[in-house]
Amino acid sequence: MHPSAALARIKPSPTLAITSRVLELKRAGVDVIGLGAGEPDFDTPDFVKEAAIKAIRDGQTKYTNVDGTPELKAAIIAKFARDNALAYTPDQITVNVGGKHTLFNAIVATVDVGDEVIVPAPYWVSYPDVVLFAGGTPVFVAAGPEQGYKLRPDQLEAAITPRTKWVILNSPSNPTGAAYSKAELKALGEVLERHPHVWIFADDMYEHILYDDFEFATIAQVCPSLYERTLTVNGCSKAYAMTGWRIGYAGGASWLIKAISKLQSQSTSNPCSIAQAAAVAALNGDQSFLKDRAAAFQSRRDLVVSMLNQTNGITCPRPEGAFYVYPELSGLIGKSTPSGKLIDSDEAFVAYLLDDAKVAAVQGAAFGLSPAMRISYATSDALLREACERIQTACANVR
Repeated sequence: MHPSAALARIKPSPTLAITSRVLELKRAGVDVIGLGAGEPDFDTPDFVKEAAIKAIRDGQTKYTNVDGTPELKAAIIAKFARDNALAYTPDQITVNVGGKHTLFNAIVATVDVGDEVIVPAPYWVSYPDVVLFAGGTPVFVAAGPEQGYKLRPDQLEAAITPRTKWVILNSPSNPTGAAYSKAELKALGEVLERHPHVWIFADDMYEHILYDDFEFATIAQVCPSLYERTLTVNGCSKAYAMTGWRIGYAGGASWLIKAISKLQSQSTSNPCSIAQAAAVAALNGDQSFLKDRAAAFQSRRDLVVSMLNQTNGITCPRPEGAFYVYPELSGLIGKSTPSGKLIDSDEAFVAYLLDDAKVAAVQGAAFGLSPAMRISYATSDALLREACERIQTACANVR
């Protein structure tokens, strides 16, 4: 007995590996500051918790429909109409065990061996691995800091082939925080209109975490002609601080939703009934707290960007959203640590940070664009300030 060929095509999540390493160090008593986890430090709102408790007391502990309760589908339909001016019917909605599950279901249900999926880099670590698991080929397109970490229309045009099945657009982005404006989405949409065989996976998970009055838009909203071949994906994890509740969802063509449901019926079956009840409350409840939390994240962004840009060898762009920065590290490559180790990659640099400064970040290589690192600022101002001071000291000590 040995692992399958499909399993051999993928690797463990680098971000989860960093998180596990930080937890191990903390259990061992090491004073480490973890900036690797993509998880809000805020708690799930009380009204959402109360809805879950009520669901338990009311006996909502049985199987539900495979792809979501009618109540949650109704809440998702209302959310898409309210926030995105997108109209869906229940047969166009899927509810899954987190956004990663939505991605997995959509790709595995549609991608065959030899099919291509365009993945702008930097990318969320799971995109290429899920494509590889399905037997497809991820086609990477580098979108560096000089272009705001965003895919250009000419790059998209050049990457499309007759084998292209999907293009993945993530805005605001994990790992960079870059967000596409309406004009930028419109320009990409004009390219896609010329290639009707290409579908769009619009990952909007960080929709409500935006700064400086940036106006969010999603591509099916900006380009109605692409509505029928866009899967608009979202979830409760980031905006509502519900990472552990595991609720992702999407709206799209009814045949695709049916295919996703078929796959899910033979894997997880329904998402947790209690988590679904909590998600109904989250989506239907008072949304005003979202702006307060975004304002808190913006303050942290400003602190981290300022301090990193005062650091030897680091250049840190200012993101439009999410809770990550993706500082560029070319000024440190080729230098040596105080112990004489050569910093020949971003992986070597983040290892140095963890060993010497006791700060955990994730290497840019994990996201497909080096030399860089991803830092999550979803933690307190005090810890962020301390972490940045440690990074400044560590960078001042390289030669």
